[in-house]
Amino acid sequence: MTHNRLAIDVGGTFVDFVRFNDQTGEITIEKVASSGKLEQRFFEGVERLDLDLTELAMIVHGSTLVINTIVQEKGARIGLITTQGFRDVLELGRGSRPEIYNLFYKLPTPLVPRYLRFEAVERLNWRGEVLTPLDEAQAQEVVLRLKTQEISGIAICFLHAYANPAHEQRMAQIVADLFPEAQVSISSDVVREWREYERTSTTVLNAYTKPKMVAYLSALEKGLAERSYRGSFTVMQSSGGMTSSKLAQNVPIRTVQSGPAGGVIGAVALGAKLNLANLVSADVGGTTFDVSLIVNGRSLEKTSTALNRRPVLQPTLDIISIGAGGGSIAWLDAEGGLRVGPHSAQADPGPVCFGLGGQEPTVTDAQVLLGYLDPDYYLGKRMRLNRAAAEQAIQDKIAGPLGIPLTQAVSGIIHLTNMNMVLAIRQVTIERGYDPRQAALVCFGGGGGLFAGALLQELEMPQAIIPVNPATFSAWGLLNADYRDDVTSSFMYPLTEVPPAQLGRHLASLEAEARQRLIDNHIEPEAVVIERYADCRYLGQEHTLKVPVLEADLANGDFTALRTRFDAYHDQAYAHALPDHEVEIVHLRLTAQGITHKPVMPTIAANGYTLAQAEKSRRPIIFAGSNAPVNCPIYDRERLSPGMKLSGPAIVEEWTSTTLVLTDQQLALDEYGNLVLTICSK
Repeated sequence: MTHNRLAIDVGGTFVDFVRFNDQTGEITIEKVASSGKLEQRFFEGVERLDLDLTELAMIVHGSTLVINTIVQEKGARIGLITTQGFRDVLELGRGSRPEIYNLFYKLPTPLVPRYLRFEAVERLNWRGEVLTPLDEAQAQEVVLRLKTQEISGIAICFLHAYANPAHEQRMAQIVADLFPEAQVSISSDVVREWREYERTSTTVLNAYTKPKMVAYLSALEKGLAERSYRGSFTVMQSSGGMTSSKLAQNVPIRTVQSGPAGGVIGAVALGAKLNLANLVSADVGGTTFDVSLIVNGRSLEKTSTALNRRPVLQPTLDIISIGAGGGSIAWLDAEGGLRVGPHSAQADPGPVCFGLGGQEPTVTDAQVLLGYLDPDYYLGKRMRLNRAAAEQAIQDKIAGPLGIPLTQAVSGIIHLTNMNMVLAIRQVTIERGYDPRQAALVCFGGGGGLFAGALLQELEMPQAIIPVNPATFSAWGLLNADYRDDVTSSFMYPLTEVPPAQLGRHLASLEAEARQRLIDNHIEPEAVVIERYADCRYLGQEHTLKVPVLEADLANGDFTALRTRFDAYHDQAYAHALPDHEVEIVHLRLTAQGITHKPVMPTIAANGYTLAQAEKSRRPIIFAGSNAPVNCPIYDRERLSPGMKLSGPAIVEEWTSTTLVLTDQQLALDEYGNLVLTICSK
């Protein structure tokens, strides 16, 4: 029986691979550039690992394909069929201006132009009762008209389909009969919640990304079959749980945060091993900085998000992503102010110092000039960086136009990037009602170690942890994921009028549906864990909070404890509660997790090197904000042993990453090989 598993995380700059043997605990990592066709990069990494796919039991895949398709607006040409009278929902939105102080704000252009949006004669009420039957003759005419428009997909979103999917399902069958080559997304498969604009937006985004996701995953499945792979092929969801490739192809919007989710799951696993309940997970990649909060050993989640100002109703880990990474471009705005990001040089052409055709100065170029990165040792000597080209680019594009010294321009790029990251961390901590000083920072990704010290210092956090193989930590995190299925049902009742029997039937129906999907993924019934939630709000409020529904609530039909729980959640989120105000339930949610075997995190032994022997060289570096270079010791991470401590300024290098230790900071290696960064006590 094979014991090998493979995790693959497709990022904007690199594709990361982690092979894990769950019998020996051995881990092997690899990285390839994420340029060109991603399916080719997938198998290129497999070949670099010298991996026989017949030896693998499981492949777990995380990807930024869906989110990149939406952000770059490079999805499929699709049509939309709505209930008569609701053709313009995408343009009307909420009828408000989200940025209230921006007088020039405009809603994003709908991904489906008006001439590709059609109406169907049908109508349900909010309970799902038929008011107007679906006019099948008219529906057929609509499909035939769409067929002439050279589209590759159709989104179907009927009013109140969350309460009764019958009309949508019949419409989908009509499309299958008359236009079988079109890929169809119906809202009742994608999201079962009221809010017509948000539900339509989510369904459209699903249809918009579906052809590309189907083509990509189908190509991978074909290539795996040709290489005699017989194990399971799973895809990470935004919720932090795995699902089948089949479901990911049908509902790709579930995977919109697929890549960043792996890092959060890995941080949860690491925190459990280190007995750290509260963490901030920070992933510094080539294109984005992804940050999330973990409280009491659990990652925070949300039921909706927005991409390019377009709402998405899907369960997702509460991850804030900003355009701040190694490839983020430094530029001057119209007023001559220095900006960094959100645009990125990505893998192709990449930073100027890569020598692959990049012309715009990036964060990585600045780090080379400050001495943080060794041009001769980048990616373990796989790539030599062109320092002179980086210097010329920053001089021509930043320092020269601003009339400032080169060193000041370079320091400004790094400082501004640090501050952008700090603001993102404050957004997921302070703005959620949590104090970052009460949480440890887990900093990973290829650039994580270069920013950990500055973030630790600015936010006054107790410690920062740079895990083993930080550049591929998100891929390792994928191996810690469980199977997961989330289902939702509308259930609108004041809490004091909830019929306990009806509530029980609703939750039982959701549980049966979720369990069946896990069984289809070969999960044993005894390995399934069920969690139940209710979206609650004070009567008269617009938005809700997700509150756990416990077995005790269902057993006695008394919802006093649920009410108290909601008040506490509201106080945590908004610093006030209304204990005497009526509460109502809006939706029921159920999460089913199929628990999997997790990777072992072994301790490491001393390697025989002393701290002096671990120092491999010295080189001058310049700290951001200073003009004077410091002759800084450079340590080889592989030569560090548990218990070793070193004081800053210092740099620790490994083939995929570099860690910067600032003055007045101390770095130690723990028993698992993690680098633990702290501020020296004064």
